[in-house]
Amino acid sequence: MKFPEAVEELTEYFKLLPGIGRRGAERIVLAMLDWDESLLHSLGNAIADLPKNVGRCPECGAIAPAGKLCSICSDPRRDDSLLCVVETTTQLFAVEKGNSYRGKYLVLGGRISPLDGEDGSSLNIALLKERAARKETREVILALSSDVEGRATAAFLAELLSGLPVKLTRPALGLPAGANLSYADGATIAAAFSGRIDLQ
Repeated sequence: MKFPEAVEELTEYFKLLPGIGRRGAERIVLAMLDWDESLLHSLGNAIADLPKNVGRCPECGAIAPAGKLCSICSDPRRDDSLLCVVETTTQLFAVEKGNSYRGKYLVLGGRISPLDGEDGSSLNIALLKERAARKETREVILALSSDVEGRATAAFLAELLSGLPVKLTRPALGLPAGANLSYADGATIAAAFSGRIDLQ
């Protein structure tokens, strides 16, 4: 049985979402067919209004209400001396889930990846340099992915910021909390040993 063209079209859109395959997209569309028409219109309006209601924070580049600061940059309790650099807003949320970092952020908007044609020209480099050069900024934490592109981006940014009077750090890498050493791969063990801490 073939689905009606409207169902197929909407399925293709839902397939664009992360973690949604064809079967999942079909299930979503078929479930929506049971919704009340007013709910479908509300969903359509919310999607249509997304670009005008959500923008980028002018201070850090994270998502924010259009034309406004994000909730972190507008929070006076955050530590202005710490600047955590992440690739995406998703990574910012991941750091926030740890409930241990109380500084500010800068979202690069990606990373350097020559194979994907990303040379860094579309990243928030100018904003990073401006934020890192502020007199209140004492430490810049390069919290980028630990894969090849993330390490290359971190090395590029470290070189870029090397002339500024700020401390450059990165989060420790290695074994996750509660992990069994027997099941860790070699790269993870190497990172854990190179970033080991003093117990005294």
